[in-house]
This record gives sequence, structure tokens and C-alpha cells, in this order.
Amino acid sequence: MAQTAPPPVQQPVAALAGRPADAPAERFVRTIVSPLALAGRRGKVTYWSVFALVVVLFAFAFLFPVYWMVTGAMKPPEEVVRTPPTLVPEQWQVTGYTDAWDLMRLPTHLWNTVVQATGAWVLQIVFCTAAAYALSKLKPAFGKVILGGILATLMVPVQALVVPKYLTIADMPLIHVNLLNDPLAIWLPAVANAFNLYLLKRFFDQIPRDVLEAAEIDGAGKLRTLWSIVLPLSRPVLGVVSIFALVAVWQDFLWPLMVFSDTEKQPISVALVQLSQNVPLTVLIGAMVIASIPMVLMFLVFQRHIIAGISAGSTKG
Repeated sequence: MAQTAPPPVQQPVAALAGRPADAPAERFVRTIVSPLALAGRRGKVTYWSVFALVVVLFAFAFLFPVYWMVTGAMKPPEEVVRTPPTLVPEQWQVTGYTDAWDLMRLPTHLWNTVVQATGAWVLQIVFCTAAAYALSKLKPAFGKVILGGILATLMVPVQALVVPKYLTIADMPLIHVNLLNDPLAIWLPAVANAFNLYLLKRFFDQIPRDVLEAAEIDGAGKLRTLWSIVLPLSRPVLGVVSIFALVAVWQDFLWPLMVFSDTEKQPISVALVQLSQNVPLTVLIGAMVIASIPMVLMFLVFQRHIIAGISAGSTKG
């Protein structure tokens, strides 16, 4: 009697897809390169070679301009404008930085920038946080209408608001005080930041209502709840808002140029342009490097808060 051949063994679909048959379905993640291709030596070498090449290219694209600017201040003036340019300075010197520190009065202008940025940051954190908390948790009358009006200001170009702001600062309504050449001319407009207010409100909306009700049962008032419950939970978004507020003031040029006619009170962004016509190119490059150091340090210190703030509003699907 003829024996029939056994039916071919069918492999599980999971094995064909590059994962164990007993692997949980919810843990399976599709990737561009299948695990089977990465299992071999050729696949691993190809994958890590491409990965290393991409990392090197991105690092070069971001770090080479920084290297070019830092080394540009260490070249003699005639070498900076040479064609073709030199990648490595032939004569290393630091006079570009020392002359920039003295000739362009960088300590004075850096201090002016620190004062203006710090005041704008403090006022923005206080008032935007209070307004966002009120709109999110206190539910005032016509709260949605107020929020809609605040968000509508984001559609107005910044250039269209320059003249009204200048007229307001030059002659404050009701009190008739001139705030030109005063840090308040930077602080007060910075408080009305619709984007940061909306960012804070959206974060406050995600705080569970049960947490606030538990604080109310314990006898905490609205202000106590904000200080002891909401703000500690909001550290990631407060870090992001702080960075936005500081960077916005630090890099702003048009508004400080209009309100600070006194050169001794100008921030670093305006001073670099005003004093650049009477100094060598290497001195100007050195001044730009020194002016960028505080922002770079701030990013390195608060990069964890940036990442946490970006992922703070994410939800699990």
C-alpha cells in the first residue's frame, strides 16, 4: 500500500514576519529593516555602517558652522577674508576675543541683556501661569471667549504690532509715563505671550480633577492648590516656557532697537549691529561667539526639561 507524503509544515505567520511565534502581538513593532536581516553578520555591518554615517553627517552639518565661527575669531584679519579660506588658522591668536570684550563693551551689553531677559521671564511666568490656571481650572465667565481673543492675537503679524506698542510705551495710558530706555519697555510687552499661555493652559487641562478636589478636601484654597499641587506637577512645561521666554528676549532685535536709543542700555543683539562698523571682522566674530555662549549653556543645562516638556502632552494610544 502506497504511503502518502506528510503535508508540508506551515510556518507561523509570526515567524515569517521576523518574530518568534510565541511573542506577544502587542509587543511586535514593525521596522524598516527586519530582524531576520539584522541577524546575520552582513546585515549588522550594513546597519551600523549606515547608522554611523548618518550620525557623522548630521554632527558635521551642525557642528561645522560652530567650529568655523570659533576659529574665525582666532585668525588674523587678512586670513579671514582670504580666498580660498583656510580650515585651520595658520596663526592662532585670541586677540579677537579680548578686543571684542574691551572695544565693544560686552560686559555692559551682556548685563543689560541679562536684566531684560530675567525680568521678562519672571513676569511672564507669574502672569501667564496665573492666567492659564484661571482659564483651565477656575472656569471664569466667558472664559472660552477670552481664550479665543487671546489666541486670535497669534494671527496678527508681529510687525503690525510694533507701532501700537511703541506709542503705548512712549506714553503709557492713564499714567502718562515714558518708558523708553527703561527695562519695563521689554518686560511689559513680553508678559502678553499668547503662545506660552496656551501651552500652559493645555498642560493644566491634563491634570486630573481628582487631585485638585483632594487638595480642596484637605482645606487648600485656590492659591494654595496652585502653589503646592499644580506648579510642582508642571515643572516640564514651565521649563519649556522659561526657555522660550529667555530666548525670545535674547535674540530680539527690532523692538530693543526702537525703545533703547541710549547705547549704554542696549542689549547685546543691538550693540553687535551698532558697533560692527568700526571694528575688524575678527573682533565682530569673537563678539558673536561670546554672545552665543549663554544660550548654548542654557540649552545644555535645561535640555532634559526641553525633552520632558515636549513629551509632557503626549498620551498613550
